[in-house]
Amino acid sequence: MTVRPRRSVLYMPGSNARALEKARTLAADALILDLEDAVAPDAKELARRQVTDAVRARGFGKREVIIRINALSAQWGADDLKAAAAAGPDAILVPKVSRAKDLADVEALLGAAKVAVWAMVETPLAILNIAEIASAGGRLSCLVMGTNDLIKEFRGVHTPDRVNLSAALGLSVAAARACGLIAIDGVYNDINDTDGFYSVCKQGRAFGFDGKTLIHPSQVDACNQVFAPSVEEIEAARKIIAAFEKPENKGKGAISLDGRMVELLHAEIARQTVALADAIAALEAA
Repeated sequence: MTVRPRRSVLYMPGSNARALEKARTLAADALILDLEDAVAPDAKELARRQVTDAVRARGFGKREVIIRINALSAQWGADDLKAAAAAGPDAILVPKVSRAKDLADVEALLGAAKVAVWAMVETPLAILNIAEIASAGGRLSCLVMGTNDLIKEFRGVHTPDRVNLSAALGLSVAAARACGLIAIDGVYNDINDTDGFYSVCKQGRAFGFDGKTLIHPSQVDACNQVFAPSVEEIEAARKIIAAFEKPENKGKGAISLDGRMVELLHAEIARQTVALADAIAALEAA
């Protein structure tokens, strides 16, 4: 089982050369080098040059590198997509995806480029069309929640428990899992509220997200901790795997382990847990 950790996915503004350099040293699993929201209109072309140069330099180690372009409907979008594809990141993040056609347009422009596509889920129409978007196929490999934009478009307010986003979050995770995609939770805005951030990370993991997008390097460590299996979880997973591999348990759908019934689905979860733990260990040892 091949797993790539995506616990912490950190946005870095493409117009800030120092931030791009610092990104090479951070413990984030993935970096989104941003050409969209974090960049002022008069800095768009500078950001595009700096980001594509940084990606071509290949100095980010084992971190996954994603370029977020401007929407194709924006004046910079098509040029961003062309330049990003030529630079060769791991993926291109497409904002404002509201229907499968938006991804089809990206696919057509990418041609033969060997790059994955990630889609921002940040409009009410995207939530209503989430199954259609997730099943678009092609290069699509990940859904990224744009919770700030969703709250804005819903005309709602941010609440600590995110109960007003629970339907959108749950439907998006369901669509991602149904189509074999990665699902990444949205950002947390208050970088000084460590308790609130930790709580929302735990909530995101409970929803089933693989990780969370971040807006500041100070959020990386806590996010990595929450979205990684604990020592206790890893030990329990290895114990379940070992039990099912015993000759006397071969072919059984359920067994008794430490006084409780354990089914094959628990063994599958255990293998996923161990695979993620091993992938994290390999990444952090690099």
